[in-house]
Amino acid sequence: MRAADMPSYRLAALDQDFILGDSMRGVRFLLEYEKVEEALRAWGVLSTIVVFGSARVRAGQTGNGGFWYDEARKFGRLASERGGALSRNDGKRVNVIATGGGPGIMEAANRGAHDACAPTIGFNITLPREQAPNPYTTPELTFRFHYFAIRKMHLAMRASALVVFPGGFGTLDEMFEILTLRQTGKAPKVPIVLFDQSYWQAAINLDVFCENGMIDRADRELFAYANTSDEVWQALISLGLEPVS
Repeated sequence: MRAADMPSYRLAALDQDFILGDSMRGVRFLLEYEKVEEALRAWGVLSTIVVFGSARVRAGQTGNGGFWYDEARKFGRLASERGGALSRNDGKRVNVIATGGGPGIMEAANRGAHDACAPTIGFNITLPREQAPNPYTTPELTFRFHYFAIRKMHLAMRASALVVFPGGFGTLDEMFEILTLRQTGKAPKVPIVLFDQSYWQAAINLDVFCENGMIDRADRELFAYANTSDEVWQALISLGLEPVS
């Protein structure tokens, strides 16, 4: 073969075999971080209100699932209208609704922001199921990740508040990541609200943690509970969220 036909002769930036190889994993981390960072800077997004929750609930679903969806949608609209996402002060936006970009609660929160004609962010990720992007995220602010770690970083680094609706393993993983960052002082103090107190108290018995010395009693104050979208908003304000008109 001619030298010009060999893989070694390809431009490194255009050599997919090289870019996707094991030695370039750190570079791929950087690419996933910086591509999203560049887009958020271009849109002037200074801060977000992050909403976590199950991908498995649907609009119109009977029982709790439908109620959770409806309240997440109401909250997405309420927070977008009152939080400042509709304003663009000096080209900057604050308290923009951000989710994992998938269906269920994520869709509902993005949909509420969409109802308010506000920008809204979807940090999607490649998964075998459940994670096609929902249709309510702002197209220019809809991203796809391969690495959970970089996705979590973007979910956390601009968060001015966190609202956690009922969910499963993924929701718990993301929630405890933020709680751990708060507990250890690795993240600034941000309001954290868990939606549907009865669900969370049944799912997680924090008293067991306290009784066995696994967490301090003060760690119970890292978050509050709420049972309606209006209660979520009032809790966020009381915990220090600053809306911008």
